[in-house]
Amino acid sequence: MATTTTPRPTAGVGLDLPRSAGRVSFAGALRSEFTKIRSVRSTYWTLIAMFIVVVGFGALASFGVASQPHPPTGPGWDPTRQSLAGLYIGQLIIGVLGVLVISSEYGTGMIRTTLTTNPHRGVMIAAKAVAFTVIAFIAALITSFAAFFLGQAIMSSHHISTTLSSPGVLRAVIGGALFLTACGVLAFGLGLLLRHTAAAIGAVVGLLFVVTILVNFLPQGWQNHVNEWVPALAGGMLWQVRAQPPGATPMFGPWPSFAVLCGWAALALVSAVLLFRKRDA
Repeated sequence: MATTTTPRPTAGVGLDLPRSAGRVSFAGALRSEFTKIRSVRSTYWTLIAMFIVVVGFGALASFGVASQPHPPTGPGWDPTRQSLAGLYIGQLIIGVLGVLVISSEYGTGMIRTTLTTNPHRGVMIAAKAVAFTVIAFIAALITSFAAFFLGQAIMSSHHISTTLSSPGVLRAVIGGALFLTACGVLAFGLGLLLRHTAAAIGAVVGLLFVVTILVNFLPQGWQNHVNEWVPALAGGMLWQVRAQPPGATPMFGPWPSFAVLCGWAALALVSAVLLFRKRDA
């Protein structure tokens, strides 16, 4: 009877194992992070919730002014801002997603697996931040345009609407998407800094929402200076077309005010990255 034998490896001769992939490239890390973000259900549900809330609140705000016996007009009336009113709530929703993108890996322990696969922390966190920013901006851009067009359609019956071709309108609509994206990046930085979902979401709500409310209780003289540096108030100038009405608290222009919000986001992100490169996972 013929028998077959499997040759055994000779001592001292290595097996033909897959070679090490070597240093992970940024492009490879970026593809990996895009895959991870897309594969999580919370990403889709959070973005859908943001779309519904921003568009829905904008529609309600537009319907509210359109149903008045004497709809507002004049130099202080800003139909673009009215249709984008839902961004005030949308900033919190995109903030939750920004936190979850990084804090969920700490909550499940997946961060250790991620760092084992890609031990180059700078490359990994940069890829994750870029992937989230791109996804957030695309979703925010779709949401902002949808809210604008629906709101203007509701207000057009009373001739209080505007169009994208009007001065400053296109900048304001795109600015709404930039505003949401910057809020998401700020939340991402806080999530990486605190590494705990509940704590990071609490910090996001406090910084973007609670501080905005508390500022109103300050003396008027203080508000004139503090409002310029509050993240949500400063960033909100970018999706405002009309100049502030007489007597309103003075603020920087649209782009300088947006730079203030970006400064907050950069401060949170840079601080978090510096700590991330030093402390254990």
